[in-house]
Amino acid sequence: IDTAPATIDVLEEVCHAVAGRVEVYLDGGVRRGTDVFKALALGATAVFLGRPVLWALSYNGEDGVVEMLDMINEELRLTMALAGCVNISDISRNHVRMLAQPRL
Repeated sequence: IDTAPATIDVLEEVCHAVAGRVEVYLDGGVRRGTDVFKALALGATAVFLGRPVLWALSYNGEDGVVEMLDMINEELRLTMALAGCVNISDISRNHVRMLAQPRL
């Protein structure tokens, strides 16, 4: 499956396909607050964090996870501020630009 597209690359297509009938959650590839921002801008309702949680647990247990979540939240807050977004609902597709992906 090494030629499968990344979840962020197909997120917008999935959101268009479901046309608001269901919520869309992004799982995979989220490492920073900027990744959360991009996913929300492309139509995700929320994101899941997998590996960052495991890395944080191995670093410092529960306190490591709290620290990691604080970092993700702060990065998201900063990204929103730089983009002129006060609320999550202010994030829109206009805030990101996706490069065309070649179809294999």
